[in-house]
Amino acid sequence: MRAMIISGGGSKGAFAGGVAQYLIEEMNLNYDLFLGTSTGSLLISHLALDKIEKIKQVYTSVDQNQIFSNCPFVITKKHGIETIAISHYNVMKNFLKGSKTFGESHNLLKLIKHTLSVSEFEELKRKALDIVVTVSNLSLNQVEYKSIKDYTYEEFCDWIWISCNYTPFMSLVKRNGCEYADGGLGCMVPIEEAIKRGAKVVDAIILQTEITQLNRMPSKNAFSLLTNMFAFMLDRIEQQNIRIGKFSATHNDAIINFYYTPTVLTTNSLIFEKERMTLWWESGFNFAKYKNAETNQIETAIV
Repeated sequence: MRAMIISGGGSKGAFAGGVAQYLIEEMNLNYDLFLGTSTGSLLISHLALDKIEKIKQVYTSVDQNQIFSNCPFVITKKHGIETIAISHYNVMKNFLKGSKTFGESHNLLKLIKHTLSVSEFEELKRKALDIVVTVSNLSLNQVEYKSIKDYTYEEFCDWIWISCNYTPFMSLVKRNGCEYADGGLGCMVPIEEAIKRGAKVVDAIILQTEITQLNRMPSKNAFSLLTNMFAFMLDRIEQQNIRIGKFSATHNDAIINFYYTPTVLTTNSLIFEKERMTLWWESGFNFAKYKNAETNQIETAIV
């Protein structure tokens, strides 16, 4: 069984799309299992449908308005560096409505339903492969994995949306008496889960550099401090997931092929910019091409 895993990473998901496109279209790899966390969960249904150009167009043109129904921050740019600052009006408006978060992301749910049709969902359910998204159950303090095989169209779209809800900046969702949030808060890279489900070969697309190459700029305000803190915690979670995944692979005779980003793409993955995300998609495609060509050369040399 072969699995594709795409980690969380906000706007950096465009890079993952490029990598996945090369693996599926150029290398003709067939996957039995797709697992995604956060931004990864948005990609995997369309990759499984082999409708890559469709999701590429969506991914490289999305902006803040298509994600946030109430955006809690404003983007400022000085000396070429983008930072975010709190939108006091929008945050106050959210709190007056009784919300527990700074912002709301109901537009993202609309975009998910607009992009993935009912007929496409039914087509996926008929396929032999499985599609799984990661969510964090804050009430039960556990990570949960939601398979397309277990839910209706409306329910599965909700789970994709929930997997992407980067609280407290995006919506906190209540389902079955429990509060749910972004899957990345519990598991950024679900390698262990893929192996538990029987995967023997795992292609893991990690939206982070393999070696730490980042020295974050000083926080400009309370909001940027909060995003820096969350980024730090998610990086630690990601590294732990990878270590556990490697351990699990060793003890289950599984192979993991890692596709890390070769450079730091952005220091704030909540900022969505068309031109930059288009470049990241192409960069991901070219990186996968280079990496596999290099691997083939090494194998040839050994033989």
